[in-house]
Amino acid sequence: MVDPSLLPLIQSMQRPEFYPHPVAETIRLVQTHVSWVLLTGDYAYKVKKPVNFGFLDYSSLEKRHHFCQEELRLNRRTAPDLYLEVVAIAQQGDDYTLGEPAVEYAVKMRQFPQGCLLSQLFERGELTEALMRRLAQVVADFHQQAETSDYIRSFGETSQIRQSIDENYDQTVDFIGGPQTQEQFDGTQAFSDRFFIEQQDLLQQRRYQGWIRACHGDLHLNNICLWDDRLVLFDCIEFNEPFRYVDVMFDIAYIVMDMWVEGRQDLSAAFLSEYVERTGDWQGLAVLPLYVSRQSYVRAKVTSFLLGDPSVDEATKQQASQKAAKYYRLAYDYVKSRAGRLVIMAGLSGSGKSTVAREVTRQLGAIQIRSDAVRKHLAGVPLEERGDDSLYTPEMSQKTYDRLLELGLELTQMGYTVVLDAKYDRQIQRQAVLDRAGKQGVPVDILHCQAPLPVLKQRLQKRQGDIADATVAVLERQVMEEFTGAERSRLTAIDTTQPLTSQVAAIVGDKD
Repeated sequence: MVDPSLLPLIQSMQRPEFYPHPVAETIRLVQTHVSWVLLTGDYAYKVKKPVNFGFLDYSSLEKRHHFCQEELRLNRRTAPDLYLEVVAIAQQGDDYTLGEPAVEYAVKMRQFPQGCLLSQLFERGELTEALMRRLAQVVADFHQQAETSDYIRSFGETSQIRQSIDENYDQTVDFIGGPQTQEQFDGTQAFSDRFFIEQQDLLQQRRYQGWIRACHGDLHLNNICLWDDRLVLFDCIEFNEPFRYVDVMFDIAYIVMDMWVEGRQDLSAAFLSEYVERTGDWQGLAVLPLYVSRQSYVRAKVTSFLLGDPSVDEATKQQASQKAAKYYRLAYDYVKSRAGRLVIMAGLSGSGKSTVAREVTRQLGAIQIRSDAVRKHLAGVPLEERGDDSLYTPEMSQKTYDRLLELGLELTQMGYTVVLDAKYDRQIQRQAVLDRAGKQGVPVDILHCQAPLPVLKQRLQKRQGDIADATVAVLERQVMEEFTGAERSRLTAIDTTQPLTSQVAAIVGDKD
């Protein structure tokens, strides 16, 4: 049945004869506040509503045509097989048909099953750590290729970022005592106020270092799908440059928010560790809390607006209030001060350090930093490319360990738990960590990964698709220096031939 209350155009688009291709028995209509989407079976057609909300202006046919073209162009960066073309819609008497002269335009896309959305996979318990790491690689590759320029970087001005965040507080005062407490409101606002005063240099560095780019702008799990075994980012912001020309950390904050609000800090940690390893942007984690709090607060704000809508029934308002409360709570909790902590791995090549490090990352919600990645970023070598001998000189190894420690201490000062994933086979390397961390009051644990030599050799021979370059020949030249008494008080041996989850859980439980 076609809804007679809809515009005549949308009524026509709900009829099979409108389309030049076979359609499903029922053409489904999905509405948002800015568009109509017709799901026909193999294809979807998106028509923009003639609305003007200030931040979004589709009020004229010319503007709708322009933004249809922009939607196609921008989304083809990440979903070229999904976004097909912009089609013109003509009027013939009281009816409508595809063709010219255009009275309206639509974006034609391939239709995929809604069960492919990552939000749906998450609800079904199918969003695994391995999938989150794949997603991190996809997003990192997109961000590294994303356009930037002096004009785009201008949107990273502190005043612009602050204005968009401050207006959220102005618009949500009325919800204090409802879905948001006074403590949450005051605490969240105090954090952002303090951040903009104390971290002006950081925000300027983000601009100058080129991290303000033409991003996605709305990268939550409902705008990502697993389609034909490929992770596809779609439905980016096309209608507003300030929403799209943002820090890359603004983009990934949506994904972190989606994980944290449902208590899956383990998936968030896997995603973040993989993402910053790919980009080398470990220092961007300093600005991430601002953006996770911002995205959570905006989600809460938009949901809260339903509470004052007289057309919304009480049951829906109750659900909206509960949902908004979750996001207000996250916006507040994510920026609370935390104590940082360092965990250093130790062991010969093939001993399972990275596998154990991932398990620690999973259980502690930590950031894993691999020396192999740090080394290659320092040398400008792509992660997947095998390094030559110059990558492993004593001088380069010292630079790598110095940088590894520097990053670890920086992140612990921000409140992160950090796993330094390297051999740490030399006592002088381990002592440097203990000395520097001790001066800053950062607790340190040492995990010594062990396995019989034949097992180490077998693992290295089978290793594929990893950024580590170590071979059996390299292993045969390695020697693990004895641990000192000071080190032994922090040391736990891990037998990597045995199940790791329980071994790591025992350590995590002892240290909590």
